Amino acid sequence: MFREEHGRLLATLVRRFGDLDLAEEVASEAIEAALVHWPVQGVPARPGAWLLTTARRKAVDRLRRDQAYAARLAALQVEADRAAPAPPADLSADLPDERLQLFFTCAHPALSGEARGALMLRCLAGLTTPEVARAYLVPPATMAQRIVRAKKKIREARIPFRVPGADELPGRLPGVLQVLYSLFTEGYAASAGPDLQRPDVAEEAIRLARVLRRLLPGEREVAGLLALMLLVHARRAARTGPDGEPVLLHDQDRSRWDRDMIEEGLALVPVALTGGPAGPYGVQAAIAALHAEAPDLAATDWPQIVALYDVLLALAPSPVIAQNRAAAVAMRDGPEAGLALLDELAGEDLLRGYHPYHAARADLLERLGRFAEAAAAYRQALELAGTEPERALLRRRLAAVEPPAPGAEVHTSRGW
Repeated sequence: MFREEHGRLLATLVRRFGDLDLAEEVASEAIEAALVHWPVQGVPARPGAWLLTTARRKAVDRLRRDQAYAARLAALQVEADRAAPAPPADLSADLPDERLQLFFTCAHPALSGEARGALMLRCLAGLTTPEVARAYLVPPATMAQRIVRAKKKIREARIPFRVPGADELPGRLPGVLQVLYSLFTEGYAASAGPDLQRPDVAEEAIRLARVLRRLLPGEREVAGLLALMLLVHARRAARTGPDGEPVLLHDQDRSRWDRDMIEEGLALVPVALTGGPAGPYGVQAAIAALHAEAPDLAATDWPQIVALYDVLLALAPSPVIAQNRAAAVAMRDGPEAGLALLDELAGEDLLRGYHPYHAARADLLERLGRFAEAAAAYRQALELAGTEPERALLRRRLAAVEPPAPGAEVHTSRGW
């Protein structure tokens, strides 16, 4: 309950007092007070209102004790109010609480991408600084400084705590969605560490996307991003074996996929794709939906997936998307066609250090019987892989294609 209420409580306090540090401190003090009083007095009928009342009182007490701080805060608030136009009535009418203002403040383009994600996890997901540090695989002290600098940037740049106007929303919403997508990606495939997945991070991204969906029900790309997350995260239980090693799509036990999550995601895909031109997240959700609906790899509608990747490349050109399209072409037209497309991407700087690219090439080379070249590609992927489960799988695949030692028994297998 505290985690669910934290974002709403913090957003309300920021709107009231205009200071993120003050809001965080009194929100934490209110939760501490609840942990003391509720076990004795019982949980109130309206716990969120209790927390808000307690936090407001603590904030007023602080401001009374520090009149100079209060005066400075009031001046900044007046300045921000004058500079920031009120949101249009038709937009604000759709907002059930102030969390949307905090979404857009945390994802302001003046902040770096890492700062945006850190603030979202800290302020909206209610994670502690050490928990945020683990999400980004940095020491807690480093993350604490990063968060402090982000708050200072908000203060010094006079970034207003408000929802952008209707004319600004199209330019600002992609930043919010990108932060959520980046957080989910880190949870889906950890960039480093002992585990392939970080489900807690992925689930926090999904939770925040649900909040954003409730706050902006008319935004189709919000529906598309939430659908994409749900359809991909539904596979989590089948993506690793008993030892934590990755289980690739064609080997996954699809009975272990979360059907409830898939059904929820599938219901959102038409919302994301109708009512206007499709956006990148909606198209990716449609691709994920085709995977989710197929009973096995052979029955997957690969021609339709390739067609959707064509649309996605036109909307958001990217070497990674082109690589994924090449893999789909390989499933539709055979490994030689897919390999030709991957080789065309060899000059892309982004892909040189991207281990899935080299692993994909290795797989196709292995399927074509070009084992020496496959071994070289697996070695490149192994050097770049960030997690130990991925390295273990790559070592196994490399061993399967390397020339045997003189006199050794020859075994062949394929499993990437």
